[in-house]
Amino acid sequence: MKRLTVEADRGRIDEVTNFVDGALASVACEKKALRQINMAVEEIFLNVCAYAYGEEAGNVEIALDIDDAGLMTLCFADSGTPFDPLKIEDPDVHQPGRERKPGGLGIFMVKKTMDDMFYEYRDGKNTLTIKKKLLQEKES
Repeated sequence: MKRLTVEADRGRIDEVTNFVDGALASVACEKKALRQINMAVEEIFLNVCAYAYGEEAGNVEIALDIDDAGLMTLCFADSGTPFDPLKIEDPDVHQPGRERKPGGLGIFMVKKTMDDMFYEYRDGKNTLTIKKKLLQEKES
């Protein structure tokens, strides 16, 4: 398991994406999966930066593991305000953008592109976990 702790600051996004990309560089990963993971990482990290701590400073702990079957598990933990992003109502993507109420589209995209996603609040920490199979099985 690889770990990184950074300040919840938008300016640290490159450090976070480099951490994830570096871990994925050593394993087989389809380009589509990599794009989806990068989008998810950016969305989740920037949401933590924007909402977890308010005006206070705080950290984001990121843990990444890839099992022997090529399943990536990526956890984002913070000690900010308890918040389960999975409880946000999915936006009506069939409604024109200007008629849709703002918010929720990024998390909706993460839910749609990851294989699994769950939230837990324990011991004063929000933990959002995403899972993604790095290689899709070929149909025969």
